Amino acid sequence: MKSHWKTWLIVMLAVVFTMTFAFTVRADRADTLVTTGAIWAPPSNWNPLYFAPEPGTVGLAYEPLFHYNAIEGEYIPWLAAEEGAWIEDDVFHVELRAEPEWHDGQTLTAQDVVFTFELAEEYNLEYTYLWNYLEEVTALNDREVEFHFDTPNYQEWKQVLYEIPIIPEHIFSEIPEEDLQTISDLSEFAGQEVVGSGPYTYDDATPDRMIWQRVDNWWGNEVHGEPAPRFIEILVTDANHIVLGMVLQEQIDLSNNFLPGTPSIAENPGYNITTYYDGPPYHVPDNTAMLFFNTQEKGLDDADFRRAVSFAINPEEIVERAYEHTVEKADPTGLFGGWLDYRSEDAVDEYGFEYDPDTAVTKLEEAGYTDTTGDGWRNHPDGDDLSYQIEVPAGWSDWEDSVRIIAEQLRDIGLNVEPNFVDFSIYEDNMLTANFDMLINNFTTGKSGTPYTYWDGVASDQIYDEQATQGNYGRYENEELFEYIDLFNRMPDGEAAAYRVAEDIQEILLQDMPSVPLWYNGAWAVMSEVYWTNWPTEHNPTGFPLSWGGDWQLGTVQMLLELEPIE
Repeated sequence: MKSHWKTWLIVMLAVVFTMTFAFTVRADRADTLVTTGAIWAPPSNWNPLYFAPEPGTVGLAYEPLFHYNAIEGEYIPWLAAEEGAWIEDDVFHVELRAEPEWHDGQTLTAQDVVFTFELAEEYNLEYTYLWNYLEEVTALNDREVEFHFDTPNYQEWKQVLYEIPIIPEHIFSEIPEEDLQTISDLSEFAGQEVVGSGPYTYDDATPDRMIWQRVDNWWGNEVHGEPAPRFIEILVTDANHIVLGMVLQEQIDLSNNFLPGTPSIAENPGYNITTYYDGPPYHVPDNTAMLFFNTQEKGLDDADFRRAVSFAINPEEIVERAYEHTVEKADPTGLFGGWLDYRSEDAVDEYGFEYDPDTAVTKLEEAGYTDTTGDGWRNHPDGDDLSYQIEVPAGWSDWEDSVRIIAEQLRDIGLNVEPNFVDFSIYEDNMLTANFDMLINNFTTGKSGTPYTYWDGVASDQIYDEQATQGNYGRYENEELFEYIDLFNRMPDGEAAAYRVAEDIQEILLQDMPSVPLWYNGAWAVMSEVYWTNWPTEHNPTGFPLSWGGDWQLGTVQMLLELEPIE
């Protein structure tokens, strides 16, 4: 693939910048896996009950019952000895392995599992919502657990199995309620920062990195295999172009940042770089990038206006100009991977959208959005001025480029729209408090074992003044849709009725367009062959090369088990 001059300029500037940047690995470089793209601020919290602990807290230090291989779409028994089973319509049974133990040497038992779930019944935790339908958790003996439900949410439960880490009762039972989610580590109660059951534990943290150290006597060595790196250093990164220079200077093993110029460096053997695919899109799809509308604002509360915008955006131009074909245009439904089993072709044929600015103009004119003042910009149907901003975090260069393109395309049809780049903390606060017009986001559309997570993310019925992590950042309300999503959640896979409900969900989303699926954001993974080899690729699917928070149990730990050091 030919690279245009802008790409090469970015690459050369990145190299020049890092020539004066001295990066030092704290541990022996040959034993250390260095990653970026997961931390954007100084690391500060390793509590698995915290709403967003440092990457690796879940997966490396604290382990769930199952792992989930997102590429293969399969569940991997982890703390569990075998696949869980619905032994009755409302009873789920899990048998634990005999080997798991905590880092302090105590045995991990079924009572720890019961404690983990019952804690959320007693106190308000991130997963307390489970007790809206979970009736009882029972330890039959030291290794067997049964979950009894009032009304099972089969789809949601599929995600719970690999998302909730099991915690040690003998330590967390001693922590006061007010400290359960706010305490950053366990030093005060256990004499060490982390007491998990996983293959790594806390080693050190500084303002610019988080360091995990391998637990050499990890219980899983004989069951799952021993991870290759002795240390994992996750660096705090400020901007993608800086990381690019560090990759080219052979300072990083795995970059999970979006790197401009990826095609050029991936196809040049001199850089010793590997990507999951040999060619476009280079990366595995990880989530759907969405344009969210604040449906509480004038104009953006109008489904006709939102539909018109969906026809005015050309994702193919974003794919080419902003991403150099390292992503793919999203399906109108936003679904990808295993979710496509539930895609409704009829819904897309009847209500889908594609880039067609003439159709966008027609829809705007029919809805009354015309230029009534003669200044070249469309007005609201009542004659008021119409102007919006599209917000993304500053420094996220791919999203910055994307919203510039989107703004150009909307301005071409007479909509006064401007990009807005803000500090990530401001972006996040604005998103959670509905203090925005439009924004790009993908936090609730990531890969999972069920499309329920996607639909619940873009149209959650949990709407608050501060939206927290539920999704539906535009505060879109549609009781009929909420009922369909809830109904799908209560259906096991494979039922004919589930496919009919999935079609109803897609029809409503396509007609009302509370958010626009734009492209499949990649699981950015640029892997260096300087210190480590046997990386996961299409031809060597040994795991999932992603160090983002919440992803380690989705194939990344398997990657660690298969990595090989280069002597």
